[in-house]
Amino acid sequence: MTITDSPRPVTDAPDFDDLAELISAAARRHPRRRLEPDVTIVVPAKNEADNLREVLPELPPVHEVLVVDGHSDDDTVAVARAIHPGVRVVQQTRRGKGNALACGFAAATGDVIVMFDADGSADPAEIPRFVDALVGGADFAKGTRFAPGGGSHDITALRAAGNSGLNRLSNTLFSGAFTDLCYGYNAFWRDLVPRLALPPVFARRGENMVWGDGFEIETVINCRVAALGLWITEVPSVERKRLYGETNLRTFSDGGRVLRTLVAEWQRVGKQRRTHRFEAVRTPLTAPGEVTT
Repeated sequence: MTITDSPRPVTDAPDFDDLAELISAAARRHPRRRLEPDVTIVVPAKNEADNLREVLPELPPVHEVLVVDGHSDDDTVAVARAIHPGVRVVQQTRRGKGNALACGFAAATGDVIVMFDADGSADPAEIPRFVDALVGGADFAKGTRFAPGGGSHDITALRAAGNSGLNRLSNTLFSGAFTDLCYGYNAFWRDLVPRLALPPVFARRGENMVWGDGFEIETVINCRVAALGLWITEVPSVERKRLYGETNLRTFSDGGRVLRTLVAEWQRVGKQRRTHRFEAVRTPLTAPGEVTT
């Protein structure tokens, strides 16, 4: 895929790619785990035109770049199309980062999906590390700022302390070993998407945000990957400062949402286990060679 080195003049935004058609095409293209996988980079973006001018030219050549627009008021869509020829641009079906990512996951046709923020905080040069971790055997490559080789130019002491506490709680609840629960730079094999059981992208929009549609999405995904017992490899990553604009993160409200997510996901796992035990008791065992009617 060709990547330009400099911005082009931006014209009126063209139409969005049809999300339903892309999802249908993705369903026909079965993902494969192979040594040289096709990579889809999913970029959720809302009012990120200025950042995309800087970020998109830095992306490595990959099978597919999917920008999921969050009903932007600026030139996010037009900039994406002008800067990165061949980019696919869809509009998310509801609101929130979680819904944007779910739309991108459903429309992706690559073997590997990379979750990539549009604000410039993620370093595109690190993408091969995530892919290498997957090719090396991992199911899920989890970015971490707190392992040797990682770091952050953006996180505050308060957020780091909160993240540490949430890490300990998540590791206790899910018998995990996360060092950076709240970091959203991750990659995984596309065949895991159905197992994540994210909210359906075409579910009816209500007044209240659907659970999983917001910033809790990274925690939801991490908890479900851990609960499934999948092979998780942490990849050291250096978080850069946001280039333009202000972050949508709110330390206390989003921290509280992550905490509620941990409890909700722990309860979800407990309910599933109880259901499986009940079904095992309810279903009679069949002796070898016996045919049930």
